[in-house]
Amino acid sequence: MSRFAHRAKLPDRYCVVLAPTGRVIPLLPLPPVETPVMRIAVAIPCYRVTRHVLGVLAAIGPEVDMIYAVDDACPDGSGHLIEERCRDPRVRVLYHPENRGVGGAVVTAYRAALADGMDIVVKLDGDGQMDPAQISHLIRPIVRGKADYTKGNRFYRPESLRGMPLVRLVGNAALSFINKLSTGYWPIMDPTNGYTAIHTAVLRQIPLDKLEQRYFFESDMLYHLNIIRAVVRDVPMDALYADEQSNLKILRVLPEFIFKHAQRLFKRYVYVYLLRDFNLGSVYSLFGVLLCLTGLMFGLSHWVRSAATGQPATSGTVMLAALLVLIGIQLLIAFLHHDVSHVPTEPLAAELGNDSTTDRS
Repeated sequence: MSRFAHRAKLPDRYCVVLAPTGRVIPLLPLPPVETPVMRIAVAIPCYRVTRHVLGVLAAIGPEVDMIYAVDDACPDGSGHLIEERCRDPRVRVLYHPENRGVGGAVVTAYRAALADGMDIVVKLDGDGQMDPAQISHLIRPIVRGKADYTKGNRFYRPESLRGMPLVRLVGNAALSFINKLSTGYWPIMDPTNGYTAIHTAVLRQIPLDKLEQRYFFESDMLYHLNIIRAVVRDVPMDALYADEQSNLKILRVLPEFIFKHAQRLFKRYVYVYLLRDFNLGSVYSLFGVLLCLTGLMFGLSHWVRSAATGQPATSGTVMLAALLVLIGIQLLIAFLHHDVSHVPTEPLAAELGNDSTTDRS
């Protein structure tokens, strides 16, 4: 027999130890281990969704404990319609005196969920384009302690793209790459997908007052999550397209989207690579930009001089300018590789003391 003690395979109500002498020592029965069940809430921003919102509410399953329907000054009276026709006791209607946008409506629901002690909040649109049956699938990585924030990804499977309008397909593909740069979540695709779930322990770390209130809300949320090093995961799912018309005007918001992504990229770089830490990525990026600018300015100055004097620059001058630019580009590529390899992987919820939960998915 091994000199180490072993647990005997006896009935569950006993716990015995076989000592090195072979003697059986009875112990007190082990008390059952109980873990709290996570309370799930759903946030539904309501603006011109009267044709679909009742169906969405009816399709939400029993895994959800609370539903916050936020009437964002809806001219069609979505909130009053829900109060009159919905008999689900889980539904609570919140009203905005003025329109605050989808982000403002979701933040209102977030605050209510935090006040009510919810553990996970799912954001679900009321226009019928998100399947409530996917809620359990969406929250599963959070419940199992593998993520702090999850979001739908309509690009994961080729079959999921069937029926997606071409303008959304092209626009989301382009915005996805820009979003990777600005937020630092390189594995994430489909950043404008609003079907999301977040652990409230992590939600409490987000400055809700600083979140964008309109259509940039989802991307801004990812930026703030990266700043606190939260783990974000994509959940593959299909998109549903009802007859509801989107209020998003692509050409009007595209310049604003690009500007705000560039702003978030600069802020994230300064905070992550200069203020909070100064690492190898900081060195790569600073020297890469410096060498690229030096090579461009050196080459441009000699090109202007050659154009003015009519004498071509020497091959050595051209090679030196090209060499500086090439080395700078290589350093910038090394910086991107460093950024990609440092995507957050350790969920924050466990560190915040909220990891003892029961899987309800």
